[in-house]
Amino acid sequence: MKPLNFIIIKLTICLIIGILIGFYFNISSNHSLSVSTTLILILIIIYYLQNKKKPFWFGLIVYSLMLLLGTLTVNLHNPKNHKNHYTSITKIETDTIKSTLLKIKEVLKSSNYHDKYVAEILKIDAKTCKGKLLINITKDSTLKPLKVGSIFILKEHLNTIPIPKNPYQFDYKSYLERQYIYHQIYTTNYTLFKVDSDSKSITSFASKIRETVNEKLIQFNFKDDELDIINALLLGQRKEIDKDIYNNYINAGVVHILAVSGLHVGIVLLLLNFLLKPLEYLKRGKVFKTLIILFLLWSFAIVAGLSASVTRAVTMFSIVAIAMNWKRPINIYNTLAISMFILLLIKPLYIFDVGFQLSYIAVFAIVWIQPLLYNLWRPKLKIINFFWNIFTVTTAAQIGVLPISLYYFHQFPGLFFLSNLVIIPFLGIILGLGFIVIILALFNNLPQFLADLYGSIISTLNYFIQWVAQQEQFLIKDISFNLLLLLPIYLLLIAIVSYLKKGNYSRLVFLLLSIVILQVSLTYKKYDSKSKSLTIFNKNRHTLIGKEHNKQ
Repeated sequence: MKPLNFIIIKLTICLIIGILIGFYFNISSNHSLSVSTTLILILIIIYYLQNKKKPFWFGLIVYSLMLLLGTLTVNLHNPKNHKNHYTSITKIETDTIKSTLLKIKEVLKSSNYHDKYVAEILKIDAKTCKGKLLINITKDSTLKPLKVGSIFILKEHLNTIPIPKNPYQFDYKSYLERQYIYHQIYTTNYTLFKVDSDSKSITSFASKIRETVNEKLIQFNFKDDELDIINALLLGQRKEIDKDIYNNYINAGVVHILAVSGLHVGIVLLLLNFLLKPLEYLKRGKVFKTLIILFLLWSFAIVAGLSASVTRAVTMFSIVAIAMNWKRPINIYNTLAISMFILLLIKPLYIFDVGFQLSYIAVFAIVWIQPLLYNLWRPKLKIINFFWNIFTVTTAAQIGVLPISLYYFHQFPGLFFLSNLVIIPFLGIILGLGFIVIILALFNNLPQFLADLYGSIISTLNYFIQWVAQQEQFLIKDISFNLLLLLPIYLLLIAIVSYLKKGNYSRLVFLLLSIVILQVSLTYKKYDSKSKSLTIFNKNRHTLIGKEHNKQ
């Protein structure tokens, strides 16, 4: 089965290319809209004139339309193109701003010295406007953190977000711009004047649910580390996890279980499908069952904060749930493409989200590569077959995400096989038991022994991850890997898997050509690394100078 044979996959690829063109080349929405309208009219005329057989350029026009749709989507979602955005109605770069009315929209992970929030601007100097803002509030242990939905007035100047001051430093300014955040404020709790609270918004409601769950669980003597992992696994909140524990999960190669994603949502779907099975015996029971599953899945997504990973996963598994209960054949390639297409129409800059990229590549690699690995050996014993299946799934996912992981993180956890092989079989039990614990706690019916049992399971999980992470000889760090290697390696991977699935002359030529392209990239990288440079780094209170000669 060739993935590119499906029309939705081709359309999604064209949409992605259009989004990249619209983002990097800043094509105006008026041009995109006028050309799109013209192409739509041409397609309608061709459709009615050629009832049976469409000319070959009919498809070219459709794909061109998808490219334009991508560029148009980027422009329509860019708040700076809207007349009511704060940058369009007031001069931000001056010190003339007297007051800003804003609403806390999201709580971010704190830095060493500041609590961080994303706020929605409501008014600037009595002028109604819109836009997002990063707020940095000096830490104060005597004061409670701000709540989502709280509305404040403050009198602070809006600052631009600085560009990186050192070579190869993380570009926080570009990262925030992709979240449509262009300015920030540094302030203290004492300069914020609370005027109201919006308790009716979905984000405020979800935040209150998470607060209620935590208040109930604290009563049962969960340790802080246990509570942080419960919040990450079941409520999608990772910001409170201790830095050392989070690094342990990264070094062990299992940080993906801390982000509510496809693995979690898939388990939730299976649990719901099993629990709601009796509804199928009622008249139109499958319809009600599907609607209830969709409602619960999206409720779970909202409570988990509607992050890119959980939104992607719930969108994909919503399509799977509909197909499962309507007895339609499920094609995972189509499902992936449809979910990606919908999400990118709603939030086109998801394409730059690392988690979004990793999750889609991992799922695609599992579907495409895992059958090849699994067919290498077919164990007869069920228990061995179970673990072999998990091993091949983990290996396929790791093969798929390895190049892009090296590109972003420059390290390789050698023991990821072991950690995933131990954790994934029990993740369903951990999640299922966790939901039971939360529900019983909310109704004040959680037995203490069950809370203690679940806490000990989470602690054991943390201890195991810590032990794996401490085996530093298996953790390869500081791997030099850039875009010049990323693309040829993925090209080679596609060529190898394609040839192994069905070897023929054209695929052999494609494989050999991809090897040549990779060799050219490696040669260029080696030649390009022969350089001399002297760098004076930007560092407070210290002098730091770097001298580079070739690779030293």
